Amino acid sequence: MRFMFKTDYEDDIRLFPHSGYIVTYGVLLALLLIAPHVLSSYLMSQLVFVCIYAIVGVALLILTGFTGQASLGHAAFLAIGAYTAAYLQTYNVPFPVYFLAAGLLTGIIGAMVGFPALRLTGIYLVIATISFALIVEEILARWESVTHGNEGMRVKTLSLLGVAVPRDSPTFYYLCLAVLVLTIVGTLNLLRSPTGRAFVAIRDSETAARSMGVNVALYKVKSFAISAAITGFAGVLFAHKLSFISPEMFTLQLSIEFIIVILIGGTFSLHGAVLGAIFIVMIDPFLTYLKDDMPGIIAGIAATFGASTATAGNIQSNVAAFASLNGLKGAIYGIIIVLFVLFEPLGLYGRWLKIKLFFQLFPLYKRATFKRQKIYVKSERNR
Repeated sequence: MRFMFKTDYEDDIRLFPHSGYIVTYGVLLALLLIAPHVLSSYLMSQLVFVCIYAIVGVALLILTGFTGQASLGHAAFLAIGAYTAAYLQTYNVPFPVYFLAAGLLTGIIGAMVGFPALRLTGIYLVIATISFALIVEEILARWESVTHGNEGMRVKTLSLLGVAVPRDSPTFYYLCLAVLVLTIVGTLNLLRSPTGRAFVAIRDSETAARSMGVNVALYKVKSFAISAAITGFAGVLFAHKLSFISPEMFTLQLSIEFIIVILIGGTFSLHGAVLGAIFIVMIDPFLTYLKDDMPGIIAGIAATFGASTATAGNIQSNVAAFASLNGLKGAIYGIIIVLFVLFEPLGLYGRWLKIKLFFQLFPLYKRATFKRQKIYVKSERNR
């Protein structure tokens, strides 16, 4: 068990609390760097989606996890970034330019959304962000001169420094990984800065933040802008990975998936964004396995236990029909949300912290360690 004694302010804001973090992250980064040489193309494609979803998860954490502002409209910001890249490509704008332009434009629009949302909290803010997402989806479908409407837009192969970077190439994976690493490191530095501490103060108590001189309105708008800009960067990578975009790709369900990313991973942890992204990306392969392979396996087990050929065939057809239901994915999302809210509000990263603390304190660990005391002062009634 390692005891950390902080003797000055630099110890409190250090990027890596001790050398063990450097070794752990170094090994993890080395494994990710050699992944294209040992994994199949399918798994590499899934890793790319993990990187993209994790970038959006980090962006959403800045707004929701660290500033306390709810949002169900991040699919719209992703769409703005993707369509900005696709549109500027038609004018042969180089990748670095339209990549930065997509983030800048999305950040400006995010700030514009943040201004009218200043007077909204809770469910009313959620409704406002849903309305924004629906408006963006409608604009994408109707503004045919720019977005080609429901026909969608083809996204050309990414060209970096005059070299084509196909969406299935290791170079594209390394690009997505680099953007994710820079996003995480930049967010860590943001949270150690006065701006990040103001975000957390607003999340914990707006009344207390105002009493300490924090301009709540300004920092809420900043949070919206930064979160939207990072999501815009992810939108560019998303567009290149799919190579084709259309309005029906950026629906409310995609925004809900982003919420599930941070809910499963952990609402207050950047590590949780990566864990949640891995979980969400693996849902589709699981459904494919459930539809293609599981019926045969279950029918084989039934036959092993004495079921007739006709009975095994009926079981296989029933399982296949169940796995092909249109609403199965949404039902799985709903069950996941309910289970995590009821049994693990801190997400997968919170569960990892509890496991780690259990072994650190064993046999003195107490089950009530992570329970929040329901004791409030009068000033917190106006949070």
